[in-house]
Amino acid sequence: MSSPCDPTYAPAGDVGAALMMIDSQLKAVYDGRTEADPEQRKLIEQLTTSLGPSEADDVLDGACTIIFMFVKWLRMAYEDHDRDVIEYVVPNLVASMRMMPRSIRPETIPTMAGLVIAAGTGLSPSLWRRQYGDWTSEEMNSLEATAFLLAEHINRLTEDREFATRLITEALSRAEEI
Repeated sequence: MSSPCDPTYAPAGDVGAALMMIDSQLKAVYDGRTEADPEQRKLIEQLTTSLGPSEADDVLDGACTIIFMFVKWLRMAYEDHDRDVIEYVVPNLVASMRMMPRSIRPETIPTMAGLVIAAGTGLSPSLWRRQYGDWTSEEMNSLEATAFLLAEHINRLTEDREFATRLITEALSRAEEI
């Protein structure tokens, strides 16, 4: 019996917009900046302010799709070494988020861990989260941080600062070919 949280039922959302936000954060961190490039930040602000409610939901779904794809890749990588993705990634993610108390409220961390656990068990993070109502504004930074931290984890594992972004970009390219 399939779950109502099966990824086949999940909207992919605006993966491109979500990836742009994650990629700009990665580049800022790798360049040693605390903020994204001012021009890139301006583009992101223009994008987010131009979004209506349905477009904002599309970006949220896109971020959840990226989280699912990152965790799926991590699950396969860890399984190749007889390790469990949840055992190795979730504690690392939670510890990282707990070190960011100004931008990530402690009460949102269990939800973000739940998104990763949902993805790690083959469920859609977006559909899993939807069971609990609308996203709150407090969860936005945590959602963004979850996707960012997963991307950074993948980049560290592969020793390639652009691997995670390329992983999603190549998947999008293949999807467009179909």
